[in-house]
Amino acid sequence: MEENFDNFKISKQLHYAIEDMGFKKPTQIQQEAFSVIRSGRDVVGIAQTGTGKTFAYMLPLLQGLSFSKQDNPRILILVPTRELVLQLVDNITAYTKYMSVRVSGVFGGVNINRQKEAVAQGLDILVGTPGRLNDLILSRTVQLKSIKHLVIDEVDVMLDLGFRHQLTNILDMLPKKRQNILFSATMTDEVSLLMDAFFIAPERITVAMSGTPLENIEQQAYGVPNFYTKANLIAHLLDTEKNFTKVLVFCSNKKSVERLHKALAAKNVQRLDVIHSNKTQNYRIQAIKYFEENKTRLLIATDVMARGVDLDQVSHVINFDVPSFPENYMHRIGRTGRAEKQGHSLLFFTPKEEEAKQAIEQLMDTPLHLNELPEAVEISKRLTPEEEPEVKEIYNPNKTDNIKGASFHEKKEKNQKINQGGSYRREIAKKYKKPKTRGDKNYNRRNKK
Repeated sequence: MEENFDNFKISKQLHYAIEDMGFKKPTQIQQEAFSVIRSGRDVVGIAQTGTGKTFAYMLPLLQGLSFSKQDNPRILILVPTRELVLQLVDNITAYTKYMSVRVSGVFGGVNINRQKEAVAQGLDILVGTPGRLNDLILSRTVQLKSIKHLVIDEVDVMLDLGFRHQLTNILDMLPKKRQNILFSATMTDEVSLLMDAFFIAPERITVAMSGTPLENIEQQAYGVPNFYTKANLIAHLLDTEKNFTKVLVFCSNKKSVERLHKALAAKNVQRLDVIHSNKTQNYRIQAIKYFEENKTRLLIATDVMARGVDLDQVSHVINFDVPSFPENYMHRIGRTGRAEKQGHSLLFFTPKEEEAKQAIEQLMDTPLHLNELPEAVEISKRLTPEEEPEVKEIYNPNKTDNIKGASFHEKKEKNQKINQGGSYRREIAKKYKKPKTRGDKNYNRRNKK
């Protein structure tokens, strides 16, 4: 019998919402997680991005969420980034279209007073980043005493971003009797330690473990000599390949994002935008919105965008550079081919990045298909400062490191003196052999000579 949502024991309201969203059948993680989460046990899910894990934990939680007028939240969801908070709030709003459920999101970078007002209105589900949630707890705006279910999503990213302190603070303040649900793409040592400290005999669900390439993503690679030739290759592909309709480009840092944007803009590439942590919150929200609405064809981003944010219908992911950690490659390409749709991934690598490319192939146990660089792509001679060869001067016996310029002069005699700590202290030391102490008023009198 084919598995579908009709086989799940869920309310009519949830069925109506699923039909409105166009979901036909559950993914593997959704099938395996539903009954376990409904049982109330602690759950640890190891699921690659793009496998539908958000709905995997929300569907059973919403099924068990009864109507209530109480002000304090009963479900707490922690995520690492502001974009993921906004996305989750939108998703939960869609899931609960025919239910009476109050949901709110809190995150840093915006006015905290508005979030305090929203939380004070009362809610059932609270979604937030650890930093801002910790601030709201300390200001006594948020009360955690009614939390029955805790979800920590993308926990490995959360720990990488330095949220360990805030996360453990929040966990310590939660009621002892609760259900813990943790989702991660990788099971690192830090994640294991967190799980051992706060979870009780969790049920582990592993689907498409990180390092396992998604079968519906076609992966290709190009050997490219330098940064600006990579930019030329992107411009060529956008100009010649009509199926590059919605392209997400990943760079390793903000400087590379801005440099690539400038290079492509100079080549008159249209419908182009960037997103990274130096952009304002409103700018980032607008950039994602325009990309989702296909107003932007090419979005250049840093790795923070590779995790959690759900972007629909991404036709191609381009790894402009090879990530330092091979696991990050898996998170990047997971932006395309979502919900079992066909996706495409390209990796650009220079000779210096060859070793990092091999590490990715070793992790996946799958070689990347290598394409020839198109003849029409100009091989740029321009290099970035990082690519410039280091100039080392050969041995020069005439060079001295202590050559003094014409304006050099020795210090005056008064400026060459060494600071001895003040005359009063020195005079007392001469007179009493040691400084006076407040602990024994008669010590110096007894020992005076």
